[in-house]
Amino acid sequence: MVRTAGRFGWALGLVLASACGGAPDEGEAPATTAPGDGPDIWVAALTTTADGHLEVGDPVNVTARAGYDNQPHFLPDGSGFWYTRDDGSQADIWHWDAASGQVSAVTATAPESEYSATPLPDGSGFSAIRVEADSTQRLWRFDADGSNPAVLIPDLAPVGYQAWSGPSTLALFVLGDPATLQVVDVATGAARVVAEDVGRTVHPIPGGAHVSFVQRVEGGTEIHRLDPSTGETTLIAPGLGGGDLYAWTPDGVLLQADGGMLMEWRSDHPMWMPVADFTGRGLTLSRLAVAPDGSRIALVAEGGPD
Repeated sequence: MVRTAGRFGWALGLVLASACGGAPDEGEAPATTAPGDGPDIWVAALTTTADGHLEVGDPVNVTARAGYDNQPHFLPDGSGFWYTRDDGSQADIWHWDAASGQVSAVTATAPESEYSATPLPDGSGFSAIRVEADSTQRLWRFDADGSNPAVLIPDLAPVGYQAWSGPSTLALFVLGDPATLQVVDVATGAARVVAEDVGRTVHPIPGGAHVSFVQRVEGGTEIHRLDPSTGETTLIAPGLGGGDLYAWTPDGVLLQADGGMLMEWRSDHPMWMPVADFTGRGLTLSRLAVAPDGSRIALVAEGGPD
């Protein structure tokens, strides 16, 4: 079991530090990474203690190779996740199977590359960001096996990240100066800007049709709630260390990493609290994903044992 740090005092210090820090603006879909470098994806059990806090089991590196392995997103049934694998000149969607531990290619579409596979609301497959042969970056849909690709929003580019808030409603991070958060009606293609100067991560909030996004502010970031139907936004929590990567558990606990620490934010205790410390393993965390039943967590990290 991964050890946790003392919950109080420790957390307050991190919150204060986050107000002074800042992260570089990494608003784009991932750049190609040379083989021999790049993050891996680790998977661990996720449980809730008797006092209601989260515990993380010992993580296992399920990609363990040279190259870029990132952007995990669990399948709706929790049987595995889709992720992005980049070998230096080509990025595709791959699949990790939880039962066997095996990985396999889902797309193989040179010269196009795919990123950020996300399950479609109707369960028919996934949507993904495709960098097309002419470098146009749009949102496409694919069957679960990677077949039958079709562009979803023909007139909107360059799209970076996505979140479904209903059967035909999307919240999209759109690259630009500044980057914008846009709500799109898939049926009509109509898009409207609801926030500017935003970070990369957009997620559905468990238990409803709202989504969360990252708002850049002076000195750091904030995680906000968006009602896509009205465009109204409200503050949820300050971002840690100016970062813009986070995830939700199905019970509505907000998770974010700060270096090697995994932190949690709960609506009934609005302060960042430590969940697990991976610094002793030499891991620096970035993206996170939680299985739909809350039983597993995927941790994107660099470093760790050779």
